Amino acid sequence: MRLLHTSDWHLGRSFHGVGLLGAQAAHLDHLVEVVRAEQVDAVLVSGDVYDRAMPAPDTVALLSQTLERVVDAGAQVVVSSGNHDSATRLGFASGLLERSGVHLRTSVADVGRPVLLGDVAVHPLPYLEPALVADALGATERTHAAVLRAAMDRVRADAAGRGGRTVVMAHAFVSGGLASDSERDISVGGVSAVPVEVFDGVDYTALGHLHGRQRVSESVRYSGSPVAMSFSEWSHRKGGLLVDLGGADVVVEEVDAPVQRPLAVLRGHLEDLLADPRHAAAEDAWCQVTLTDPSRPLGAMERLRRRFPHTLELRFEPEGPVRELRPYSARVRAESPVDVCCDFLDHVRAGQGADTDERALLEEAVEASRVERGLADDEGVARPGRVGAA
Repeated sequence: MRLLHTSDWHLGRSFHGVGLLGAQAAHLDHLVEVVRAEQVDAVLVSGDVYDRAMPAPDTVALLSQTLERVVDAGAQVVVSSGNHDSATRLGFASGLLERSGVHLRTSVADVGRPVLLGDVAVHPLPYLEPALVADALGATERTHAAVLRAAMDRVRADAAGRGGRTVVMAHAFVSGGLASDSERDISVGGVSAVPVEVFDGVDYTALGHLHGRQRVSESVRYSGSPVAMSFSEWSHRKGGLLVDLGGADVVVEEVDAPVQRPLAVLRGHLEDLLADPRHAAAEDAWCQVTLTDPSRPLGAMERLRRRFPHTLELRFEPEGPVRELRPYSARVRAESPVDVCCDFLDHVRAGQGADTDERALLEEAVEASRVERGLADDEGVARPGRVGAA
């Protein structure tokens, strides 16, 4: 059995105002070619198929065409919903599509019911929002670790009653994984990490959510996103993972995706950047440029784009003792919503910050607001009932 592990397509995403649908379509063309050339039996997509709960029509059309092409190329497709997807919308007509070899799993009710591919049982776990699914799964706590433990109990119960290999798909932040700037925060009360031991006892775990391709353990891996979505990913090698389950061992091989336009991160004085021949490769790349001149050069972006026409982001970090004048949005960018609220209290109360009880109340309010926003769009919500079941 040969599987192609992918995730985080984020169809419809933009990158600093530039639409990525063309690059995503090129990757999906490449994916179909890999399915044919490598005789892939099934393509696994571990969540975040779309970038938003209500995708645009051209984005939906691209997914529809790709699913048809993959099935025509001889492979089945197994898809689980991520925290960016609408579980209900992505799971539409899943029962009908399953008859064609496209398995969409977005419901808590289907946790523990595998997709059977020969003697391999694939368990697609949708993104599990702890506040909404803990009771349905019988989890002891409303945390990511607790709900995934409860889900894995169902997986192991199914595996105990059958022979063959077991593969799990999950969309989560697993301890040991390296994040980038482009993933949405899924923490609950500041805690998002799931211990890798949660997935013990299965042959392979195909993870989604983190956008860098990486190995958490020998059998637990992230495929990463196929297209870069932030400059923090400039050094990533994008693509998927071929997973062979034929012999005694599980063999994993990296498959690189085509790069429509590379990323470059440049730093230095403006005149040096414009003259240095070492930056020739960046002339065709999307560029993030940080200028370190003691004073801000006039017309910096215009001058940069004469050499680096695809410059998308310009930063200014002057060298030497310069008073930092940052807008409020920049100052709070790295803070959590709760910290921003506490800072506001400290400001309006002339230095009397939030006490322990007030901070706890703010944490509860922020978490309730996050969950409510997700419910409003049905975004990343794996319903306890049969809605969206495959």
